[in-house]
Amino acid sequence: MTTQDDLLPVGLEDALPERARTMTTSMRAVLDAMDAHGYDRVRPPLVEFEHSLAGRMDGVATRRMIRFTDPDSLRTLALRSDITVQVGRIAATVMAAAPRPLRLCYAGDVALLSADQLDPARQRLQMGAELIGTDSVAAASEAVSVAIDALSAAGVTNISIDFTLPDVVDTLAQEAMPLGAEQRDAVRRELDTKDAGGLRDAGGEAYLPLLYATGPFDTAIAKLAAIDAGGALASRIAGLREIAATIGDRARVTLDPTERHGFEYQSWFGFTLYGEGARRALGRGGTYTIKGSDEAATGFSLYMDPLLDALGAANADRRETLFLPLGHDRANAARLRAIGWRTVAAVSASDDPRALGCSHVLDESDVKPL
Repeated sequence: MTTQDDLLPVGLEDALPERARTMTTSMRAVLDAMDAHGYDRVRPPLVEFEHSLAGRMDGVATRRMIRFTDPDSLRTLALRSDITVQVGRIAATVMAAAPRPLRLCYAGDVALLSADQLDPARQRLQMGAELIGTDSVAAASEAVSVAIDALSAAGVTNISIDFTLPDVVDTLAQEAMPLGAEQRDAVRRELDTKDAGGLRDAGGEAYLPLLYATGPFDTAIAKLAAIDAGGALASRIAGLREIAATIGDRARVTLDPTERHGFEYQSWFGFTLYGEGARRALGRGGTYTIKGSDEAATGFSLYMDPLLDALGAANADRRETLFLPLGHDRANAARLRAIGWRTVAAVSASDDPRALGCSHVLDESDVKPL
């Protein structure tokens, strides 16, 4: 019987056996793919000082963090809302002397004070990889490649990746298409909403062509190159073309140069990952700078809930399970587990192997299907 005390807060839920099993299997596949590319796993703590979590990256909002007072130091603590910033702290402090480029990966839960309209979850399993100490097209290409391999290893199909240029307005506004500080903010807002009329009213008429430089990569990048005033974006366009060329047929590539949602601390390059069956983005990544050390980095984060959507029920980890009756040969059972069997041992004569989810039963020394 469920009472009011048994209810979970809005945005939180239990992962029951099948979902938890699929989550664990997918997380292992993602981490193994990252490890295969030379990324070493780190495990930052769930709680840190609020100032540390907010001080390493631009755009990290403390108002979204669950905060409380540390009884020992009397300073404000916070539950992490993004592991990327913690990896930045590790790179800038305890691993500051490690050889560069530094390759680190991670997997763990993050928590938010409140959900947003697009994603009601307040607890998420975040996985990712960070390449720290370099800001180059080669580094960005590696981050994209590792992300695609990680999703493929987890079983995601028909992957697509959407490129963006998070600093495109700032880059153009300096000289090519001049804007004042207040105008820049207004132009960004109108580009975010894809509002041509609002963009014109905000004094950003010169930026209108950016709204149409979107879609399949080859077509969109040609449009972007055609409107690049004075070559201000030439190096970025060349970089995007080089990154796209490394992907080949492993993923479909698109471009939306003005997309900023989820790219609060990215610099010149950002990307969003999608997969067949996923209702939301599987993850995001790009280039950024670690505040404090001013070190360049490139990386990406993946989230488990949309990943599970992409995998669907057909990809659930359904291992065959062997029922061990009372009095079974324990040495034989251990041998069977060693070669890959999952076993469930009877604890009473009334245990029903089918009700317990078993597919086979051990009959003396023989394994028999139910």
